[in-house]
Amino acid sequence: MHHIYHTEGIILGSRNFGEAGRYYSIFTRELGMIRASAQGVRKLSSKLRYVMQDYSYIKVDLVRGKDFWRVTSASSTGELSEILKSNETFKIVSNVSRLLVRLLHGEEQNVPLFNDLLGGFYLLEQKAGNKEDLLNAEMVLVLRALHHLGYFSGDARLVSLVGSPWADEMLPVAGSSRPLILAEINKALSETQM
Repeated sequence: MHHIYHTEGIILGSRNFGEAGRYYSIFTRELGMIRASAQGVRKLSSKLRYVMQDYSYIKVDLVRGKDFWRVTSASSTGELSEILKSNETFKIVSNVSRLLVRLLHGEEQNVPLFNDLLGGFYLLEQKAGNKEDLLNAEMVLVLRALHHLGYFSGDARLVSLVGSPWADEMLPVAGSSRPLILAEINKALSETQM
């Protein structure tokens, strides 16, 4: 009998395999980044078909397989359902998700990053339609992700952006610090050699 792990996660990406299967990159609260498969999920009759969508915030039950985790069931959390309805927020979420898939290797719990990612996505959802706020929120979200992964140099001028709770007030600060933030992000990404 296999142990079933219950957790929350954000689907950062997926790809098809076989006739109706799909592999998922899921960033989970308790397990970190995992790769999981779901058999038959692309069939019209699949109960998971509409829950297991890229960039969804879900509750998921998993069993560890030989090479991959296996999704046994999943349900929507009912949160962040509006974030993908705007093309602008969809683009940001997909960009940040692709970056995290590239940077997160191995199964290592990172609750601060998970919570910051959720907080950033909530703020993006609230700011849909405000292009300037969305750009500033994206910069801060990427900066915070790099910080949690150890790529932030600790520039004192940016510490408040990575250490304070998500709030509307940080967006104008980020806007006025845009060149500094972008330089820090570019420096960090060059260090990752990506």
